[in-house]
Amino acid sequence: MARWTWLRTALRRLRAGWLPVVEATLAATIAWLLATRLVGHPQPFFAPAAALIVLGQARGQRMRRAVEVVLGVAAGVLVADLVVQALGPRTTWTVFTVILLTVALAVAIGASSVSVVQAAVSALYLVVVSPPTESLVPFRFVDALIGGAVALAASQLVDARRPLAPLVGQLRQTFTEIGDLLEEVAGALDRADETAALAALDRARRADAAVQGLRDAVLAAGEALRLNVRRRRDIGRLRSVDASIRQIDYVVRNVRVLARAGVTLTRQPSPVPADLGTAVRSLAEAVRAGGAAFAADLTGPADAADRHAAAAESAALTAVRTAGRLYAPGPTLPLAMVIGQVRATAIDLLRGVRGDDDAAVLDRVDEAIGLSVR
Repeated sequence: MARWTWLRTALRRLRAGWLPVVEATLAATIAWLLATRLVGHPQPFFAPAAALIVLGQARGQRMRRAVEVVLGVAAGVLVADLVVQALGPRTTWTVFTVILLTVALAVAIGASSVSVVQAAVSALYLVVVSPPTESLVPFRFVDALIGGAVALAASQLVDARRPLAPLVGQLRQTFTEIGDLLEEVAGALDRADETAALAALDRARRADAAVQGLRDAVLAAGEALRLNVRRRRDIGRLRSVDASIRQIDYVVRNVRVLARAGVTLTRQPSPVPADLGTAVRSLAEAVRAGGAAFAADLTGPADAADRHAAAAESAALTAVRTAGRLYAPGPTLPLAMVIGQVRATAIDLLRGVRGDDDAAVLDRVDEAIGLSVR
C-alpha cells in the first residue's frame, strides 16, 4: 500500500511539473546538436551543461545566470590553461591550484555562487578530463554561449505570446488568498469562535509566501518583456506593479496583526460587536477589487483598472466607516486593535491601488473613520 501511495504521489508531482522536464530535456539536446553540427565540436560538454544550469534558475534570474555561466566558463578555462602549462595536467597539485585560484578569483570579483561553481567545474573538467589546448579554448566558451542562449530561448517559448499572464495569475491568486483570509477572520469574529480565529491566524502567518511569489513573478515578467521586443512597451505597466508590491506586503502584515487581535478578542468575556465582521468583510471585498485593478492595469484598458480601483476604494472606506462606528471611549484593547488594523490595511491597500500621495489617502480614510482632518 505504501508503495502505491508513493507511486501516486510521484505521478501527481510529474503531472504538475512535466513542463520543466520537457523544457530542460529539449534545451540540453538542442544545445548539444547546435554545438556538434553548427560549431563542429566533437565533445560539447558545456553546451548542454550550460543549458541545464540556466534553466535550473528561477524565472526572472535566467538572463543574468546565462551571462554568469558564460563568464564562469571563460574564467575557468583561462585559469586551467595557465596552470596546466605551468604544472602539467592531471596532477594533485594542478587540481589543488586550479580550484584554489579559480574560486579565489571568482570570490574576489564578487561573483555569485552559480558563477563560482561554474568556473571551478569548468576548470576542473579541463584539467582532469580534457586538458586544454589553444585550439580547444574557444570551443568551450562558444559551447557555454550556445547553451545559455538556447536555455533563454526555451524559457520564453511558453510565455512568448502572453508574457504577463503568469504575473496576472499570481496577482489574482495573491489577492484572492488575502480576501479569503479576511473572510475567515470575519467569520470567526461573527461567531466569537476562538478556534476559527486561531486557524485564521495560522493562515495569516503563511501569507508572506504569496508576496514572495508575487515578487518572483514580477522578476520573471520583466525578463520575459526584455526578451520580447514587441512587448517592451508593457515594461511601464510592470514597473507600476513592482512599485506597489511594498504596499501589498504591508497589507499582508496588517492582516496578520488583525488576525492576531481577532484571536484575543474572541477570548474576551464581552461579546464581539456584530458589525465588526461586516467591516472585515468589506475589507475583503476591497482587497479583491484591488487585485482586479492590478490585473486590469496589466491586461485591460485603463478605464477597467480605474473602475476596479474605485470599487476597491469604496469598499475600503465602507470598512473603515463601519469599524469606526464601533469605537467608543474605553473600548477593550483587542477591539481597538482590530479597528486600527482595518484602518491601516485600508490605507496601505489604497496607496498601492490608487498610487495617490500619503496625505490624500490619509485624509479620505480618516474622514471615513470619523477622525478630524486638517
